[in-house]
Amino acid sequence: MTQRSSIYDKASSPIIVDLGDRSYPIYIGQGELFKVDFGRYIKGKKALIVTNETIAPIYLDLVLRQIANKKIDVVILPDGERFKNLDVLNLIFTKLLENQHDRTTTLIALGGGVVGDMTGFAAASYQRGVSFVQIPTTLLAQVDSSVGGKTGVNHVLGKNMLGAFHQPNAVVIDLDTLASLPDRQFSAGMAEVIKYGLIADYPFMLWLESNIESLLNRDEAALTYAIERSCINKAKIVSADETEQGIRAILNLGHTFGHAIETSQQYKGLLHGEAVAVGTVMAAEMSVLAGHLSTSDVERIKNILTAFSLPLKPPVEMTPSEFLSLIYRDKKVLDGTLRLVLLNALGEAYITDDFSIKWLQATLDKSCQA
Repeated sequence: MTQRSSIYDKASSPIIVDLGDRSYPIYIGQGELFKVDFGRYIKGKKALIVTNETIAPIYLDLVLRQIANKKIDVVILPDGERFKNLDVLNLIFTKLLENQHDRTTTLIALGGGVVGDMTGFAAASYQRGVSFVQIPTTLLAQVDSSVGGKTGVNHVLGKNMLGAFHQPNAVVIDLDTLASLPDRQFSAGMAEVIKYGLIADYPFMLWLESNIESLLNRDEAALTYAIERSCINKAKIVSADETEQGIRAILNLGHTFGHAIETSQQYKGLLHGEAVAVGTVMAAEMSVLAGHLSTSDVERIKNILTAFSLPLKPPVEMTPSEFLSLIYRDKKVLDGTLRLVLLNALGEAYITDDFSIKWLQATLDKSCQA
């Protein structure tokens, strides 16, 4: 079994996202779906489980058994980022209305990031806000999208441009659900895990570099630690800046470039984590031009991403001009000024609008070379 570094204490169970009277727990462990008392987080008599065509045959019956004392309805969505849109979102609202759910209902997101984001947005919107619970079943959702209350859908012109901040009542991470996760999806999730080391936790990055083989083998102890450490990092940042007025934006390292890639491909090409990996390299290259990172730092980033079979370059059809057009639609553009997340050093991210457009252009030109 992989040993935890002695400089870390094991995460308390559960981890708490501290938001005052809206604080909530993150449960992490094997068999958590059998351990958590869901009744604590489903206050009314009715609930709606939102899942997708891939996850429903595997885990839906298990969850239904855990909340058999409630009146449960189910909506099963098509699977894939390209279905994260208003038309598919409306399937959730239709099911709620057809079955006369009121403001006491609870929505339960059972699936990956797409299911979680859409369920959260539906919960934020239905009758001006109802409760929801996150049960993330992909690594990416477990370490990132299920925590923090960002919800929403995509638009053909931009990723996650329609949404709301709406915190869950609880996040239940059952590590056993990762057994059914394909390798490509697992690697995509590792892009977000690596992000935490790069933006604010250099010791964690060192640990990741030393435990690549164990993580690739999905060693129980290594995987548990990586998920715990990621959630601790995110919970700390979200607790300090819930609605991304400041420090929370560092969680978007690589995302401005990555979202441009996803939008360009109409959400049918690279997975979100893969696009973020490419964007992370681009942000690192620009950080070199800003005088903060060394080329050897960038190589370290590339090496750990490569170890998890993540891409380093954008799709060959993308041009610098297309990138520029798409990134200026990003949510971090304020009053026409683009803000980017760059790195002062490995383990230290910063948010800036004070950069030379020449650095950005040079980064795009280099990245888009065949």
